[in-house]
Amino acid sequence: MPKFTTIVGRSRALPKAHKLSLAGVAGLGAASVALTLVPGGGQASAAADKAVPAAQVVAGQQQAKDVKAAVTDQLANATVKAEAAKKKAADEAAAKKKAEQERAKKEAASRSAKRVPVKAIAAKTYPNNLDGWIRESLDVMKKHGIPGSYDGIKRNILRESSGNPKAINNWDINAINGIPSKGLLQVIPPTFKTYHVPGTSWDIYNPVANITAACNYAADRYGSMDNVNSAY
Repeated sequence: MPKFTTIVGRSRALPKAHKLSLAGVAGLGAASVALTLVPGGGQASAAADKAVPAAQVVAGQQQAKDVKAAVTDQLANATVKAEAAKKKAADEAAAKKKAEQERAKKEAASRSAKRVPVKAIAAKTYPNNLDGWIRESLDVMKKHGIPGSYDGIKRNILRESSGNPKAINNWDINAINGIPSKGLLQVIPPTFKTYHVPGTSWDIYNPVANITAACNYAADRYGSMDNVNSAY
C-alpha cells in the first residue's frame, strides 16, 4: 500500500519530455480516429481531384455554346443585311424605271403640245370647163398609171366633140348599129363600161369619166391617147 502511493506520486512528477511524448501519441490517435470516422476516407480525396477537370469541361461546353450563338447571330444579321440590300436595290430600280416612264410621258405630252395640228388638205378643185376636166382626168389617170398628156387629150377632144360634153354621133356606123358614140371623146357605151376607171362617174356624159375611160381604152389599144390622131 505505501508503495502504490509512492508510484502514484512519482507519476505526477513525470518529466516534461515524457508529457510531450504522451501528447503526441494522443494526437495521432485522435487523428486516426477522425480519419476512420470520415465516410470514404481516401476516396473523398480522389473525387475532389476529379471534380476540377469536370468543371473545366462544363465551362468549355458553355463557352462553345456562347461562340455558336454569337456566330448564329452574325449569320442572321448578315442575311438580314443582304435581304435589306437586295430590297433596296429592287426599290431603287423600280423607282428609276417609274421615273423614266414618267419622263417619257411628259416628253411625249410636250411634243404633242408643240406639234402644230395638220390641217386637213382641202380637196383639190377644178374649174368646170374643158381645162378643168382635162386636168382632173390627168390626176385620176396618174393614180391608176394611165398614160396621156394634156395636149394629146385636148387635141383629140377638139377633133371628136369640139369640147361639148353632151355631143353624140347619130350618123356613123356605131349609130347605125344602135350604139352611138357619146361625150367629149366620143366613146360608145360598151367601151365606156369596159374601160371605166374606178372613182369616176358611171354617167357616160360626165366629162371626167368620159375622158378617163377613153384614155384608158387608148392606152390599151395604142399605148396612149397621145398616139391617136384620128377616129379610134
